[in-house]
Amino acid sequence: MNEDDVKNILGLQLPTDPRWVDLVSISMEEILTDHAYCEQKAATSCITLIQRYPEKEELVKELSPIVTEEWGHFRLVLAELQKRGLSLGKQRKDTYVNKLLEFQQKGGNAEGRFLDQLLTMALIEARSCERFKWLSEGLDDAYLRKFYRRFMESEAGHYTLFIRLAETYIDKGKVRKRWAEWLKYEAEVMKEMELRGDRVH
Repeated sequence: MNEDDVKNILGLQLPTDPRWVDLVSISMEEILTDHAYCEQKAATSCITLIQRYPEKEELVKELSPIVTEEWGHFRLVLAELQKRGLSLGKQRKDTYVNKLLEFQQKGGNAEGRFLDQLLTMALIEARSCERFKWLSEGLDDAYLRKFYRRFMESEAGHYTLFIRLAETYIDKGKVRKRWAEWLKYEAEVMKEMELRGDRVH
């Protein structure tokens, strides 16, 4: 995936350094462990949104199957670890996600807070999609390339879903303006992040 693809397809302003795939290849146990927990947290985040906004019928309808899908992904990654004789390690602190949470609106109106929650999810899914594409094209293991291709396609669908949900409840112009701000901020976060092969983000 080149820089134009990253910007045109996902909107991301800064592509992943290609050396990341080489670092991942050094220890698949660590990246699979981190991936498993990412899927688990994605399911939990969708559950939290449903609990927080039960009156938003479209959101509840759309996110309910995503919970099942994300938990299914966790089980797939866990099975891959077990198949390879590897262990699920401990969950690590997710610096990338914590940096995104710092940018979320904390005060102000409820609409702004709701929008930022959805855009945070969209951004995490977009970056995950980009990273999984790198793995689907750059790993030496043909089976794992196919394995990550499936995840890449799924994350792309989730990314667009969160944007669409935001535009269902909030003026499209407001969504696009705030999304542009998020993309700019995320690029700065990526510039500051240490390049490590033991984590998805």
